[in-house]
Amino acid sequence: MEKRLQKSLLVIFLMSCIGRSSGQTCEGQCGQKLDSCSCHETCASLQNCCLDFKEYCVDASPYSGTIFGGTDFIILNATFAQNSNVTCRFNHEIVTHGYVDIENKGHCISPLLYETGWVPLEISSDNGITYNRLGAWLSVHPGKLDPRFRVTLDNSTKWQYYGTSNTKGSLQMTWNTSHVRAENVNIELWGYSEQGQPYSESWHGEWTYLYSLAKNYPNNGSFSFVPKSAEKPFSDWELGSVRVSSSSHPDGTWNVHAVWTEDHALAWHLEEKFREDSAAWALDKCLKWDELEKELPSFQDEIIDCPCTLDQARADTGRFHTDYGCDIEKGSVCTYHPGSVHCVRAIQASPKYAAGQQCCYDSTGAQVLTADSIGGSTPDRGHDWGSPPYRRPPRIPGASHWIYDVLSFYYCCLWSDNCHYYFKNRPSSDCRTYKSPKAGVVYGDPHYITFDGNRYTFNGMGEYSLLLSAKYGLIIQGRAEPVTMPNGTLARATRLSAVAMKEGDSDVIEVRLIGPEDSLQVLKNQEVLLFSEQNWMDLKGVFVFAPVAQNVTVMFPSGAGVELRGRSGTLATTVLLPEEFWNTTQGLLGTMNDDPKDDFLTSDGQRVPHDQNSPEELFTFGASWAILNDSSLFTYDTKALLDKYFYGPKHHAEFTPVFYVPENPDDPLLTEASELCSGDGSNFCKYDTLVARSLMMGNATRVSFRSHMAMVEALKPVVTCGWLAPPSNGEKEGTRYLEGSVVKLSCNTGYTLKGSKERRCLSNGQWSGETTECVPDRTVGIAVGSVIGGLVLITFLTAIILHSRRLKRK
Repeated sequence: MEKRLQKSLLVIFLMSCIGRSSGQTCEGQCGQKLDSCSCHETCASLQNCCLDFKEYCVDASPYSGTIFGGTDFIILNATFAQNSNVTCRFNHEIVTHGYVDIENKGHCISPLLYETGWVPLEISSDNGITYNRLGAWLSVHPGKLDPRFRVTLDNSTKWQYYGTSNTKGSLQMTWNTSHVRAENVNIELWGYSEQGQPYSESWHGEWTYLYSLAKNYPNNGSFSFVPKSAEKPFSDWELGSVRVSSSSHPDGTWNVHAVWTEDHALAWHLEEKFREDSAAWALDKCLKWDELEKELPSFQDEIIDCPCTLDQARADTGRFHTDYGCDIEKGSVCTYHPGSVHCVRAIQASPKYAAGQQCCYDSTGAQVLTADSIGGSTPDRGHDWGSPPYRRPPRIPGASHWIYDVLSFYYCCLWSDNCHYYFKNRPSSDCRTYKSPKAGVVYGDPHYITFDGNRYTFNGMGEYSLLLSAKYGLIIQGRAEPVTMPNGTLARATRLSAVAMKEGDSDVIEVRLIGPEDSLQVLKNQEVLLFSEQNWMDLKGVFVFAPVAQNVTVMFPSGAGVELRGRSGTLATTVLLPEEFWNTTQGLLGTMNDDPKDDFLTSDGQRVPHDQNSPEELFTFGASWAILNDSSLFTYDTKALLDKYFYGPKHHAEFTPVFYVPENPDDPLLTEASELCSGDGSNFCKYDTLVARSLMMGNATRVSFRSHMAMVEALKPVVTCGWLAPPSNGEKEGTRYLEGSVVKLSCNTGYTLKGSKERRCLSNGQWSGETTECVPDRTVGIAVGSVIGGLVLITFLTAIILHSRRLKRK
């Protein structure tokens, strides 16, 4: 806590210097004490000192780039002499060379990495003798990279089917010329392969330069060519990426300024044998992959089961995230899952084998299974997003997934018609063991709905424990500040303005409201994270997703998820917990165990009766969950926050809120509030409207309540009877397997149905009726037998007559 306070005090000290400085930068280092900092020239130069007072900190612009490397970034907060030999070291091992521009700004080039997330960055100005500047670089999965920063494959499907029927002609690619600093470029093909015994110390993956498609080509942002099949050994690489880089570098030079395509199947450069008979070539590959799978350990028992419905999949944001290749909101074509409209991926890789799970759904919201459709859900031997410690397969982001799960799909399903081999090794998991998470929420002024459904209001001013779970080390804290009314005065009500959280030894994530537009600011370990370039960040023990300025989702390894939404000056916060948290939670969101009676347990173990409490008693209950300075996760980077919440009390007992809805019949706002706040949850909406004197706040409360109830409805457990197989020599109609679903069964011509023609999924998870069989039709058999018998008899009689005639002639 002392170090966190030092950081906060440093920020306050810096703020007091702004406006009195010349803005010069500091080339020195800072001492350990605030009052003896050795940085020179100006007070503002303290901004360039690391918050741990040991090194000279820098930022990068841009701060992120593809895992393939090649991004030219500026080193901010520092200037360099023109004769400086700038080098950058990533992850304490990978060194790239930079340069100094005419404005004395240092530049570096990001390297090819085999991991995603924030990577330590060290910078030297003396060619690597000393590294006295520190920063960080965000390495991004190629599929999650903003398309503006990569080479675009025009008609990417054609690139990955080239050589099969009806895929001839030229291929086209385009790029932003400003992303390659050169008049002429080389266009190179790089391939990825994995060598060694799987799941052994020798197993490793590597990107390798193969050959150039063009050299000294004008950097005009476009290139087209007619592919030629490559000769061995180049044609052995089946996964690769095309790089555009300056032609001033020798072929295949690593870690130079460049822009890359996404990694993709290299159909267009495979050997001539592939083009002569792509289906036969692919079948041979499919069979070899099938044999390899028999030798590898099974991973499917340790991966999470799929949600039963599309609504569940989209609501379970702590454990599942939209697959960028099949997103209903973005109109994705779902290339690898035809017939599906939306897929999600399990956020966390499985613990032992780093496997992944993908779950897909059709337009009715039902899960699609591979036993019914080529577009069904598929588990993955390699999680597409990788998994710490990343460097060893199958944990390498993107590439390992391609090698073990995607290329095999091309072999067996897309380049040949042999999907039964693929689905034998990648069968869909249905949802019979899936358990929905429970949701608790804080919203409005603020109002609480516990995991077990209790609704109450706690308008304390201070910092409180929303949730504690010792089992997983999950801590979620909320800061409540007074509501400002439209006339500028403070209301006798509070609202969440910031939430801080961590799990175990993860990074501390803090989300707080800033500005008038309900924008959210995200901090990692008291440092502001910017989402201007990427909306997804892999951090230590936590993922953060921020698609827009008002929405942030935080995901932890335990499967806990926290959704935060800025609404009319309030921070609506939803916490989702999987069943593993059963009976392990404490705090303002209660004990998650489906027993509403024990939700109101004070921090010292006293129970407040849930059905007899008054607002005043609930206020006492809430106040008991005020945090201590020693346990605070918050950042105190303004004098007001320090005075009010660090040096001041964690619970401001002098702040007395309005406890009851002030329904004054003479209040002109009462009629409008009543009209706005109809239906379930109307009391909270009416309270916020009348106490805050704001219809906008009342409406935000109404929207938050309805959103929460819709989520609770989406997450309701459903009954499934599991996949129902069609009878041998027959067919089935219907692929929904939830309670109430009906599957109709029929037999092929020549067979008679024995058992139930129609089976219904019952509330006990069993199918109604009897097992259906298709047996040979006896009537048809008798008729066929009669015809055959008749023919035999006629033949026999004909033979006798002919024999008799021969005897007479003799």
